[in-house]
Amino acid sequence: MKYSIQNEFFKIEVIEKGAELCSIKSISTNQEFMWQADPEIWGSHAPNLFPVIGCLKEDGFIHEGKEYPMPKHGFVRNNEDVQLHSKSENELCFVLKSNENTSKLYPFKFGFYIHYILDGKKLHVKHDVVNTGSKGMLFCLGGHPAFACPLKEGERYSDYYLEFERKETAHTWMIVDNGLIGQEGKLILDENDRIELAPDLFAKDALIFKNLKSSFVKLRSKNSNFSLKVSLDDFPYLGLWAKPNAPYVCIEPWIGIADSYDSSREFSEKEIIQSLDSGKTFSAAYSIEITE
Repeated sequence: MKYSIQNEFFKIEVIEKGAELCSIKSISTNQEFMWQADPEIWGSHAPNLFPVIGCLKEDGFIHEGKEYPMPKHGFVRNNEDVQLHSKSENELCFVLKSNENTSKLYPFKFGFYIHYILDGKKLHVKHDVVNTGSKGMLFCLGGHPAFACPLKEGERYSDYYLEFERKETAHTWMIVDNGLIGQEGKLILDENDRIELAPDLFAKDALIFKNLKSSFVKLRSKNSNFSLKVSLDDFPYLGLWAKPNAPYVCIEPWIGIADSYDSSREFSEKEIIQSLDSGKTFSAAYSIEITE
């Protein structure tokens, strides 16, 4: 089932299963900005990533001596236990609560809330993690929104580029066998603020950046004033990805990362794992702002 809200600028739609944003459409032009999940290419729009990001070594983790299986990007994606929690004129909120299914994969009790809030030309995506258990919990979380690119008929992928808030010097982190993180790789940004989009840019999988100076990145067109700005806000890591030659680009804010190739598999030792005490709430948000 889909739910929608709109204002004078945009209408958004969210699929209840997985609380997945599937549409951001302009009221004035009817332009669709989200990738429409062609199953022959990549059948998702914007998965929510929790309680892990990416792949885990041997497809699982160890906690307090017990091994747990865990799918890539966690279990919120396509999860039919996600439910609409509340709806108002400018906000949709969905929730996944720990249950018998999640306990087979993850030994913590929780409430995972995802808010979509329309604010003028900006869409805020806010995550609240509530520890409903009696002990501390561990988790990562992130977004995986895919934006249509190119937008207009007759345009090419190379007519677009990614622009960072500040000039950066940054290497990507290599992805090795089984989707794990290897050593620091190719220098992608060399004291500049721009990545040109090209059909083969992601031939070796995602570009992964840690602790950039920039607080946002924009998808921009060389042919118009179009700008789609993703503000990273509370998310220190950034993933950029698309399938090679596919007409979209993912701009992914992360608190977390896939396991390294030499991971111990201990969940508590995972890179930038978040710890949350019993009864506490952790909140993190990113935003999408579109200028046509």
